[in-house]
Amino acid sequence: MDQTPPAARPGTLQRWLTGPRFGALPAPAELPAPALSFEFFPPKTDRLEEQLWACIRRLEPLAPRFVSVTYGAGGSTQARTHATVARIVRETSLTPAAHLTCVGATREEVDEVARGYWAAGVRHIVALRGDPPAGASGYTPHPGGYAQAEDLVRGLKRVADFEISVGAYPETHPSALSADADLDFLKRKIDAGATRAITQYFFEGEVFLRFLDRCAAAGITVPIVPGIMPVSNFTQMARFSAQCGASVPEWMGRLFDGLEEDAETRRMVAAVVAAEQVRFLQANGVDEFHFYTLNRPDLAYAIAHLLGARPRA
Repeated sequence: MDQTPPAARPGTLQRWLTGPRFGALPAPAELPAPALSFEFFPPKTDRLEEQLWACIRRLEPLAPRFVSVTYGAGGSTQARTHATVARIVRETSLTPAAHLTCVGATREEVDEVARGYWAAGVRHIVALRGDPPAGASGYTPHPGGYAQAEDLVRGLKRVADFEISVGAYPETHPSALSADADLDFLKRKIDAGATRAITQYFFEGEVFLRFLDRCAAAGITVPIVPGIMPVSNFTQMARFSAQCGASVPEWMGRLFDGLEEDAETRRMVAAVVAAEQVRFLQANGVDEFHFYTLNRPDLAYAIAHLLGARPRA
């Protein structure tokens, strides 16, 4: 931030004549609407289930490429995830993708869940190693289970011809030995049969573009879809980001400073921040985005609208 006293700064005209020139981002009308996907989490109560389905119905008219439903730490929401995905198949026009993890289950148990999804009409799986159960000090593979996401991808392909998405980490997974080792894990998941990678959320567009360069250099050619997290509760998100390895830029904290008791202004700031992020990426050729909705659809809907997405009859 410029600390020069206002009286000592050059005037507007002088700054314009002598300073750097910046081009504007392309107008939304100049770019095609990107492909979109949305992530939901399974409800834990009847009230939260109503909130989830209001979210699904709000976003359904945007005709996303798919919607994913998460899986709790240690597989703790397996039944609710399955029920939610099966209901999406039955009652909506959406294409669901079910999260499936390696944690806390044998290969046979995971394969049985996968066969159940296939029988229910689910053809897309988001295959993840998964987070350890609450209270565990770290990830430990189940003795009879799939050790890593790479093994899970291979196992799912043996069960049925699923479309499989996997996770990617532009700022490196917190448990990875190095950035290069983490990228090698991603390459191995793709070589095992994954057809798309969805990234952990990030807040600086350059972080994602540099990650694309590294993926290309490693020979990764499948789509790498940026994960977008609209943030309306900055304090909560900063705490979570410290655990998952996503950096939070200083400028973002300044934008939310003083808004702890002002939820409405926080939502407006969140919409602006996320819209600028996705428009920057779209201007750089990114044409698909995955929104982490937290089962709150309005921010995702507004940003999708700014990108040119419109409801379909």
